[in-house]
Amino acid sequence: MASNHEFLARFVEETTFYNRMVLSHLLPANLWEPLPHFLQTWLRNYLAGNLLYFISGFLWCFYIYYLKLNVYVPQDSVPTRKAMILQIYVAMKAMPWSTLVPTVSEYIIERGWTKCYSTLDQFNWFLCLVYIAFYLVLVEFMIYWAVPHVIALFIVPIHLITHLSLLIMEGIWTVSNHDCINGNIWLIMGAGHHTIHHTTYKHNYGHYTICMDWLFGSLKVPLAEDDSFNEKEK
Repeated sequence: MASNHEFLARFVEETTFYNRMVLSHLLPANLWEPLPHFLQTWLRNYLAGNLLYFISGFLWCFYIYYLKLNVYVPQDSVPTRKAMILQIYVAMKAMPWSTLVPTVSEYIIERGWTKCYSTLDQFNWFLCLVYIAFYLVLVEFMIYWAVPHVIALFIVPIHLITHLSLLIMEGIWTVSNHDCINGNIWLIMGAGHHTIHHTTYKHNYGHYTICMDWLFGSLKVPLAEDDSFNEKEK
């Protein structure tokens, strides 16, 4: 019983460390220290999520729409300021709820309800990599069927840092996947595919890859003319 308590205490110590690392640099201590641990975790995820959204979004837009103007997107197709502000508004409305998902995932991890582990000495490296691959396949499958992929935590052993890192990567991927640029990379569910999803709502439900859509017959590949801009410039 004591060993189980120590095992779970490691998760709380680690998430408490992350809370202090983020919140102590962004807010006065009297605003966040009195809060319960769950609310501290949500506040950390909310503020970090906003920073991630604006920093990655700004850098990506600066690169695509300024440094590489007329390379990936013709000048007359660059979103207007009004359109960008509208997208930011929609993202800000969703942010409190979007950051609640990782907060709940950390809560159930801290309670010992999942197969998450805190140290790498429990498995060898090969097995860890196998579990990560299986975890990503489950996430892809669950996102396709609109099932909360936090459920994967109950099925596959995964390291806490790996879980949190994948959530951060997912946030960056989600931002970049809405820039309407079709990278045309085999197997990858790029922005060209995702734009079709938002147009028809019957195709391209996948997240990172097109595998699930190909498997279940909902794949729709962007038309060649959507990628013809570069050819016209040559």
